[in-house]
Amino acid sequence: MIRRRPSKAAWLSSLVVAMLVAPMLAAPMSAAVRKGPRIYYLDVGASVSVGVQPTPLKPKGQPTNEGYANRLVTLAAAKGVHLALTQIGCPGESTLTLINGRNPCYKSVDTQLSDAVAYLRAHHNRDVLITIDMGFNNIVKCLANAHVNASCVALQMGQLKQQLPVILSRLTKAEGPNVTLAGLNHYNPYLANALNGNRGATFARSSTLVMTQLNDVLSKMYHSFKIPVADVAKDFATTDQTPVATKAHGVIPTNVARVCALTWMCAPKPYGPNIHPNDSGYKVIARSIMKVLPVSI
Repeated sequence: MIRRRPSKAAWLSSLVVAMLVAPMLAAPMSAAVRKGPRIYYLDVGASVSVGVQPTPLKPKGQPTNEGYANRLVTLAAAKGVHLALTQIGCPGESTLTLINGRNPCYKSVDTQLSDAVAYLRAHHNRDVLITIDMGFNNIVKCLANAHVNASCVALQMGQLKQQLPVILSRLTKAEGPNVTLAGLNHYNPYLANALNGNRGATFARSSTLVMTQLNDVLSKMYHSFKIPVADVAKDFATTDQTPVATKAHGVIPTNVARVCALTWMCAPKPYGPNIHPNDSGYKVIARSIMKVLPVSI
């Protein structure tokens, strides 16, 4: 099912409505989502945050209702908890554009960061969960054409180290007493290149080093703000090279098989190769997030 993004006017109207709704519970619980009947869920990030997948109308990908945030809502509902989801993510978003805007989604004076801060202020006394999917688009251009540009990686990692703390600082300063933030690290879609001969295998190994560096930086930045990190890389078996038999590709490393099974990287044209998760991949990411929530929902 294709999800249509709400207009900015509609989203701002929803903030006004939310401010008029009576608070649920009075007793605060710092930095922990409480197991109540309603939790407000803000999903911040890039294309994966809005469930982008290739579709018949848009083979290169478009937002869908099958992303990890949607799956998280379903998992919570099975336990009797309603996550009131708001998605403000933007395909192609990096930490730079999240702060400054200037992208296809945020062309006016607002940015995804300013919208997130406005959401937190409007829901100051509510139970709020925020997931943050950032970092991959900072380095994706450094991995173009199946080649690792080392100087580009160094520059972009440096910018990420400077910009992500700015984002997290603004979010944590705006949060109310009942807010939980959870960051996500990243799987490596380029492992699928290991199926493309020696050159592809070399790139797959090199890209893994870059993605490991990226996830290390993200982990340090999030943990410095006491924000837990959903280990998506681990749940995609990113470093597991145990041989496994597959129908399509014979015996290949587990990490390569998992990327083929959980993304569109090994799909035939016109849908593949595409770096985004498929339905199964988004389910795995949702479960990764569930593991790090302070209170099981």
